[in-house]
Amino acid sequence: MSRAPVVRAIAALAVIATSLYIALTMSPRLGLDLRGGTQLVLETQDSPTVKADAAATDRTLEVLRRRADGLGVADAPLARSGERRIIVELPGVQDPTKAAEVIGKTAQLTFHPVLGAPDPGAETKPGKGEQILPDDRGVPLHIGPAALTGDGVGGAEAGIDAQQGGGWFVTVDFRDQGRAAWAKLTGEAACNEPGDPRRRIAIVLDSKVIVSPQVNEDVGCKVGLPGNTTQITGTFTAEESSELALLIKGGSLPVPVEIVEQRTVGPTLGAAAIQASAWAAVIGIALTALFIIVIYRLVGLLAAIALACYALISYAALVGLGATLTLPGLAGFVLAIGMAVDANVLVFERAREEYAETPNLGGSLEKGFRNAWSAVADSNITTLLAAGLLFFLASGPVRGFGVTLSIGVIASLITAMVITRVLAQWAVRFKAVSARPRMTGLSDIGRVRAWLNIRKPNLMNRRAVYFAITGLLVAASVAGVAVRGLDFGVEFTGGRLVEYSTTTPMSADAARELVSKAGFPNAVVQASGEDISVRTGQITPAEVVQIEKALESEGGQVTKERDELIGPSLGDELRRNALIALGVALAAQLAYLAFRFRWTFGLATVVALVADATIVIGAFAWLGKPVDGVFLASMLTVIGYSVNDKVVVFDRVRELWGARPKSSFAEVVNTSILQTVPRTVNTGLGALFILAALAVLGGDSLTDFAVALLIGIIVGTLSSALVAGPAAIELEKRRPGTAPQPKRKGPAPARQGSGAVL
Repeated sequence: MSRAPVVRAIAALAVIATSLYIALTMSPRLGLDLRGGTQLVLETQDSPTVKADAAATDRTLEVLRRRADGLGVADAPLARSGERRIIVELPGVQDPTKAAEVIGKTAQLTFHPVLGAPDPGAETKPGKGEQILPDDRGVPLHIGPAALTGDGVGGAEAGIDAQQGGGWFVTVDFRDQGRAAWAKLTGEAACNEPGDPRRRIAIVLDSKVIVSPQVNEDVGCKVGLPGNTTQITGTFTAEESSELALLIKGGSLPVPVEIVEQRTVGPTLGAAAIQASAWAAVIGIALTALFIIVIYRLVGLLAAIALACYALISYAALVGLGATLTLPGLAGFVLAIGMAVDANVLVFERAREEYAETPNLGGSLEKGFRNAWSAVADSNITTLLAAGLLFFLASGPVRGFGVTLSIGVIASLITAMVITRVLAQWAVRFKAVSARPRMTGLSDIGRVRAWLNIRKPNLMNRRAVYFAITGLLVAASVAGVAVRGLDFGVEFTGGRLVEYSTTTPMSADAARELVSKAGFPNAVVQASGEDISVRTGQITPAEVVQIEKALESEGGQVTKERDELIGPSLGDELRRNALIALGVALAAQLAYLAFRFRWTFGLATVVALVADATIVIGAFAWLGKPVDGVFLASMLTVIGYSVNDKVVVFDRVRELWGARPKSSFAEVVNTSILQTVPRTVNTGLGALFILAALAVLGGDSLTDFAVALLIGIIVGTLSSALVAGPAAIELEKRRPGTAPQPKRKGPAPARQGSGAVL
């Protein structure tokens, strides 16, 4: 007896036990869109003296880490993205204005000698390296080149002088090189008479004189202040002194930075998203499990158990790898549950065919797993290609969707080809089961397949009709884009998107009028019950507060739930990456299918994919739905799913073409489509259950995601039979090829070793 089933059983138990241990002992890492907080994406800029390369960005990252600690966010996740970008996550920080000011401030701290106070009536032209800046009281000062920079500062701390009336001050500690420069600077200033502006030291932060104290009278000329510390005094409040100390202690950034993206999410919005996605997952799993049990009976029940194991394995993999779970990532996790059914359906439908030829449960099941493997592998690889493109070309939370979808695909392979296989092969060995093959769900080919075998409709006779209908749908979609245009989200256009919740519901027109009166007539305002979203151009945090106050006049208490700022350069980049992702996705699918099958199959698939994508985009144009990063994720998923479906069809075409070399290619394609219809219908319904749950429970962004996938799955399923198949026939007519040689069946070679196979 082969040891392969034993090896599979041990492997399955090991995977389940490991996953259960990880799930019980480790907590998931939630993205800011689920737990609330602020995310900043900073881009380093070249300075006159330093180029913003990877090394300078790394040094900048370390300074930012110290500043984040100073904000009270210990161990805040910071990471370099590419050569010049830094992603800063600040969990729990709901004030993006303060976070951006402290984190993103260049903080070029410099100490300058004061050369004098220019006469207001005379024109003073500063020399090289000199500046004329107003001091902290607004009086112009003529200052010389910097004698000391923030690099010479070792630390800073705010303090209060209780003996002198409770005034706040900042104590500055100098490093070795800073100590000497400070002594020289103060010693030269001390050579001037008290009251002379030249006896002052200008301390400048980002081209602004924050204080210009006079050197005390007891400091000797050319002697200066030789100590390790000095005190900056002035009319500071407690908050001002603490913030100044934080900036000085954090240090100067090696290069300037620009905030190119900012996202702030309230904690209540994240909690609602988790709850909605959890309910969608539970309902989706329950409906999908019920469906496959009804269709496949006993083996369907075992597949449902494996589906629960899939959810456990996927969750454990996400937690174990330390992946960040975002809202689109949750959607990917839920969606992958529906896609996990696909491999089981492929195996069970193939096992039904084998049983119809040779009524043997064990043998039919084994052949089903073995013969379905090529279609399962090819379809999952194409989905992984789409998920990989999302990870490398998308940004923000959408990248998390690519991660969870990839993990889900791999987990579905493990559960279907190992766990389901172990359970099903174990079950059919019982005499009570083998004596009642009908209860397994494998003894008949199903009503749909039986009806098709009796009717044998020739779908390929109406190829011209299918092409005409597809052409009309594509033309209508292009017209929708031309007439209605695409509502590009703030991710692709740049600008600011702020979502508010109000205690008093108001209509979109009322909210739009209030925002317009506040000075933003071109803002795009949408309202749904107590939720209001405002999309504008590049506005400041102060202007965001201005809009909030305007809404409070009729909306009662207004709470900012989400705040996203995308710089124009990043918007252009994201839009360009989206087009690249779609183009590369189509090219990658064409290359893979041409390699695995024939170039005609690959080209026919890409033609159908272009039609699928155009129809989905056109539908969003006519419906007025936003085209944003979540839409990009749905489009790439549609491409992956659609290719998945076409791979199954063409895998059967390749097999039947080799087995029936004398049949016409059109007849082979027609038969292949009819034979794969049950799998297509059953898999599609499994995914539709999940998407329907997401559409109803997932909130606005996930509803749009689910709508795009619902349209894409329906269109993609139909295009496999009515576009890709006919297109392959027309291409083969023009460039006919030879049928692939069927695998030769000969005597099995003598087995060496144990023969164990996983």
